[in-house]
Amino acid sequence: MTKRKILFVCIHNSARSQMAAAFLNETGKDFFSAQSAGLEPGILNPYVVAVMAEAGIDISDSQTKAVSALLGSKDPFDAVITVCDAASSARCPVFPGRTKRIAWFFPDPSGFKGTKEEILEQTRKVRDLIRAQVIQFVKQAADTKFWA
Repeated sequence: MTKRKILFVCIHNSARSQMAAAFLNETGKDFFSAQSAGLEPGILNPYVVAVMAEAGIDISDSQTKAVSALLGSKDPFDAVITVCDAASSARCPVFPGRTKRIAWFFPDPSGFKGTKEEILEQTRKVRDLIRAQVIQFVKQAADTKFWA
């Protein structure tokens, strides 16, 4: 069985898209191959690395990358899932072929303020929301009607 290729996109590829790709590669590894990219790649968020480690997933070696670098891929994505706000989601480029576009909206951990523990707690909440959404996606995408 060929795995469906999924691309998660957010602004800096430093938090939300990294978490979503990691969760999909873990929970849907038999059916999906996930990557992540950003509109304006930044630096991997250390709070995200920490909360993902708490969840048993090491993303410390992940590199941020530009979505534009993936546009010419000869092997098209089956779905591009934006994980940022609506305005930023609209900036995502159109990928050629029959790529399904999906938008999920999550708060951006790079904007969290407070003590280290407060930022970690806010980031954990986003992590848990993303994990729940990915699990729901795996269940939905198992239905062939989803891809029609």
